[in-house]
Amino acid sequence: MRRLITRRAWLTSGLAFLSATIETAAEPRRWRVGYLDSGRATVGASTLRGALRKLGYDEGRNLIVDVREANGKYGLLPALAEELVELKPDVIVANATPAIAAAQKATSTIPIVMSPATDPIGSGFVLSFTHPGKNITGVANMFGDTTTKILDIIRLVFPNAKKIGVLTSNNPTHPPLAQLAVQAAQTLGISASLFAAKDPEDLESAFAQMNLAHCDVVYVLADPPRPSLPTIALQKSLPTVFQVNSYVTNYEGLISYGPDNIAFFTKAASYVDRILKGSKPAEMPVEQPTAFQLVVNLRTARALHVTIPEQVLLMADQVID
Repeated sequence: MRRLITRRAWLTSGLAFLSATIETAAEPRRWRVGYLDSGRATVGASTLRGALRKLGYDEGRNLIVDVREANGKYGLLPALAEELVELKPDVIVANATPAIAAAQKATSTIPIVMSPATDPIGSGFVLSFTHPGKNITGVANMFGDTTTKILDIIRLVFPNAKKIGVLTSNNPTHPPLAQLAVQAAQTLGISASLFAAKDPEDLESAFAQMNLAHCDVVYVLADPPRPSLPTIALQKSLPTVFQVNSYVTNYEGLISYGPDNIAFFTKAASYVDRILKGSKPAEMPVEQPTAFQLVVNLRTARALHVTIPEQVLLMADQVID
């Protein structure tokens, strides 16, 4: 009788173990993705989540996305990056150079996806575009390559402009971009001066300084959008041209010329997917945009009493009216 009970106990415990094993095997692994944004995370995080969903990742079932945003205050990024690293994500997606730099300092082992970077090699994120060689890969935005084109557009729209205000922040990519803008303006016979707005709260002061300096046009260097900027530009009656298209499409900016920002986050999702499936960032080439868009907002042009030449309207990929 004792042997029978022992056998029954053994059989019961064995079945329980097998059942638990089957249940555990049936549960999908939950991948953890950290998202760090230099600006506001709303668009980037939403687009990334949507793209990952299309790739088979379902938040709450096999995916966790932890979001941190600096809202343009780059000094907050190191602490935000550390918060994400402490959560032990499988991969971190970082939007714009300030966030990528903060993530790089926070970890040398967790894979980081740039979405995007302006100068990945010069910033020390990768060794080369074809062989990144570290824990970082992703997409580059090529904003440095669009400067000459943007200055040509400014000359077409504002043929009588004598002075351009180049708006910078404390983004580490801005000094070389600003130098390119100054040189391109000088080539066209236009003087260019730099004006800094370190944080979003500094924009009012920067535009006031540009008014005092008699700037005819403002050229805003690439940064995660600071939504109040186009409104301030309109209040100060300063026509403003952007490298980032969402300033025009989402926030009523005047003119922009640059790559499709949404595509960066969709591409970032494909990098995340490949990394979660075993690919190594060090061996995944950095990709660059192949198409650039000229966007013109005629509502803002009318409010600023700016006439957009027919030639520019024909060149535009999108005209908002």
